[in-house]
Amino acid sequence: MTLPLPFHETLDLSLCGNMGRVHRLCREAVTAAVEPLGLTQSRWTAMIHLNHLPDGATQQQLAHSLGIEMPSLTRTVKQLEQQQLITRRVDADDKRSRKIYFTEQGQHLLTTLKVLITDVKQQLYAGLSTEQLDTMAHGLLQMEENARSCFTRLNEER
Repeated sequence: MTLPLPFHETLDLSLCGNMGRVHRLCREAVTAAVEPLGLTQSRWTAMIHLNHLPDGATQQQLAHSLGIEMPSLTRTVKQLEQQQLITRRVDADDKRSRKIYFTEQGQHLLTTLKVLITDVKQQLYAGLSTEQLDTMAHGLLQMEENARSCFTRLNEER
């Protein structure tokens, strides 16, 4: 007698594939919600990541947080600066590095951005209990840790 497959094994895509698809859809929902603010996906994600970094983070720190290369970030940072949402200043300790700060206008827009994201998250989480969301969050963190360990091990084997 064969046992039935676990639900996660019956998905059209792998569990990781489904997570990627859901991530893209969630990101698209936020992008649509914040479009009236004049923010593209790259701009709002940069602002949110910058908000989670220490004040005066470097462009390199922001690029690392976003998981992108510096050339990809440079255009977005220039656009945010042109919108007067951030300002860049040369690091006093390392003249090669630039630190990023929100302007007053940027702080105000960030507040509005966070409200819109909270609204979208409430819509995305509809029908899910706190327990279900917490279980997913714990599972995602464990999978992230496992993926990092797997990646490290595979790189060491080369």
